Amino acid sequence: MRTIEWRGDHAVLIDQTRLPQSVEWLEVGDVDTMIGAIQRLAVRGAPAIGVAGGFAVALAALTGRGPDHVRTEAERIAAARPTAVNLSWAVRRVLAHLDDGADAVVAAAVELAEEDVRTNRALAVRGAELLEELLGAPARLHTHCNAGGLACVEWGTALGIVRAMHERGSLVSVTADETRPLLQGARLTAFELVDLGIEHRIVVDGAGPSVISRGLADAVVVGADRIAANGDVANKIGTYPLALAAARAGIPFVVAAPESTLDLGTASGDDIEIEERSPDEVLGVGAARVAPEGSSAMNPAFDVTPADLVTAIVTERRVIRPAAGERP
Repeated sequence: MRTIEWRGDHAVLIDQTRLPQSVEWLEVGDVDTMIGAIQRLAVRGAPAIGVAGGFAVALAALTGRGPDHVRTEAERIAAARPTAVNLSWAVRRVLAHLDDGADAVVAAAVELAEEDVRTNRALAVRGAELLEELLGAPARLHTHCNAGGLACVEWGTALGIVRAMHERGSLVSVTADETRPLLQGARLTAFELVDLGIEHRIVVDGAGPSVISRGLADAVVVGADRIAANGDVANKIGTYPLALAAARAGIPFVVAAPESTLDLGTASGDDIEIEERSPDEVLGVGAARVAPEGSSAMNPAFDVTPADLVTAIVTERRVIRPAAGERP
């Protein structure tokens, strides 16, 4: 099952806000609908929103309103979510075919989706081999948010490594943080782990570092939304405490991300714009408000893990070891 794909003259995608209660598909035939889907997290995960951005440029090109219109729309698409670099990267890549006509733009967007599948399969095998080398025995892994097939087109990054290790017989179990406030771990990662038949358990975010400190994980594996030139990693809020706990416990902290997530134009994590989402996501759970009226909230969607806490960054092409002084 693919998270997002192109069908003739429009895109279809799984509405991830409905999971795990139901699997519902959205048909997206215009730019505004795709931007809305990206912003409300119907489609999410850096690689998946990159593909969604490419499809949105294709939708703009199919309107027949000319190159200037497409370029204006492309600016809106790229700004839909500021932290994940894959979105702007994908928009630029597809937009580069604009002078060749709408069909060329669509073909470039479709190829982007196919490439995502190939890329993450290769990344998953490389990551599995690395962890098998580092750990030397079947492993208990800890992960955060969702970096599985739902965050990509078909094959995940961090959860792609989990899947590959499971298939190779080198995985014992997975601990998944629930990932407040939108529960991507409890809803989406657990959904995928159930489907794959992988033993797992869910913990509240605040328990993650404690679980690691108690020796209940052999490695932490997460995805990324942007990786700076110095190796700093932006990922879902709550990732940084796991890196601190892993460093204290002396276990590997591994980041899985395609080369497109490396942003060599951003010097360090200090230069990464952190998306602030609606306070309502924190003040309630789903549609139910839990905080008293009069309370306010802060809702950063991401945090930055410094390079010296990152044991390895695994891409489809290489392994980078920031903690050892290597840089992307």
